[in-house]
Amino acid sequence: MNTANIEDIYELTPLEKGILFHCLYAENELELYLFQHTFTFRNLDTDIFEKAWQFLVDRHTILRTGFYWEEIENPLQVVYKQVKVPINHYDWRNLDRIEQENKLESFIKSDRESYFDFSQPCLMRLSLIRFTDDYYKVIWTYHFIVIDGWAGSILMSEFPQIYEALVQNKQISLGPTRPYRDYIDWVQEQDIAKTEIFWRQALRGVKRQTPLSYIEMIDKSFSQEQRYDEEIMKISSEGTRTIESLAKKYRLTLPTIINGIWAILLSRYSRQSDVIYGCTVTGRPVDLYCSESICGVFVNTLPIYVKVDTNQSFLSLMQNLQIHLAETRKHEYTPLTDIQNWSEIPRGTDLFKSQLVVEQFPTVELTHYWKEVLGFTEDKVYYKNNYPLNLVIYVGEELLIAFSYDNKIFNVSTIIGILKDIETLLNQFIADPNIQLKYLSFSTDKQRLITSILEKEVSVLGISES
Repeated sequence: MNTANIEDIYELTPLEKGILFHCLYAENELELYLFQHTFTFRNLDTDIFEKAWQFLVDRHTILRTGFYWEEIENPLQVVYKQVKVPINHYDWRNLDRIEQENKLESFIKSDRESYFDFSQPCLMRLSLIRFTDDYYKVIWTYHFIVIDGWAGSILMSEFPQIYEALVQNKQISLGPTRPYRDYIDWVQEQDIAKTEIFWRQALRGVKRQTPLSYIEMIDKSFSQEQRYDEEIMKISSEGTRTIESLAKKYRLTLPTIINGIWAILLSRYSRQSDVIYGCTVTGRPVDLYCSESICGVFVNTLPIYVKVDTNQSFLSLMQNLQIHLAETRKHEYTPLTDIQNWSEIPRGTDLFKSQLVVEQFPTVELTHYWKEVLGFTEDKVYYKNNYPLNLVIYVGEELLIAFSYDNKIFNVSTIIGILKDIETLLNQFIADPNIQLKYLSFSTDKQRLITSILEKEVSVLGISES
């Protein structure tokens, strides 16, 4: 370790510590916690591209951070003063288009399998591939231990501003930011005893995870390979505005409505009145000044326990859930491993099998220059977590509702059926927020929905089937 180049040393957040040890000891899961973005550019100035990324590395301490864990009880993260941005250049102009596409597919796969050395700073890499004189593919790969979704949006918002300023030979003007250490200090100031009391009360009586067996495939033997697919449903801009207007009228948030719908569906699918699932939160404390500008990993997944009483109204469930979610947010920095230890669910068993993610990140505004001159587009995003069923909500002018799922466990017709159920419940909430849960109906054909067992026993919950 070159001590002359060290800027700072401090402890890890509990979440970072959990990710580090999971990755160090799960050698067969190299792609876990890995994010990979593929972009297309035209007329790219590669020198300025590299300078812009170097500016970001110089600006944000988390991009100059490595981890040290050997021969010490508590691992540390080390921030270095100077770190060169890792960009690899490739020139494939001598290949025909089919060869390029095939080689790109192989490259993307091998890139995912390329292990990050956590002891080295800047746990991200960029691959700049030249297809023609004015056509480039860029692969941006990074590890979740240093960049979460919010931090990724910060970088994707700042990079175009830096690049354009450098092209035009103008001064780079960005808003203030804070080092990641400020968040570390904030976490260490929190009252862990108070947090433990909250989680023990929040999960009291939960003795096992909510099963998904009734919607899983009966025969899972056809493939030994885990592969994540995605199905997406789009709500029109008009429909999205209607939902947002209704949420505002009843002082609800859009995430609360989606959480409520997922709780109802989990209750129906599992045939249990009490359900537990994971909810991913941004984790940026409202009482940490300028936390929205800090680049680093804040996001966390927390257990949400909901008692679904079919005699209550749709609106009542939403209002109660919103109060619970607000209380949860005060403790959203808590590592899931600690919450697991405070729960009544047996050790070695995950708290939940499904998670809900609401993607609400800083908006990335691209100028005419980026859209027309550089022809910038984002082709695809790859990420993988360890939950078999992930409901992901993309908040925007048009609400996108997606499922990322392990297709070894769930078939596509089941996922499409669940999306239809979500749409049906959204429409019923719009039509009558005060409808009692026992009067909710589901329009999805039973052949498209789960198993015949569920069809026969769904009456246990008092939910009618149309």
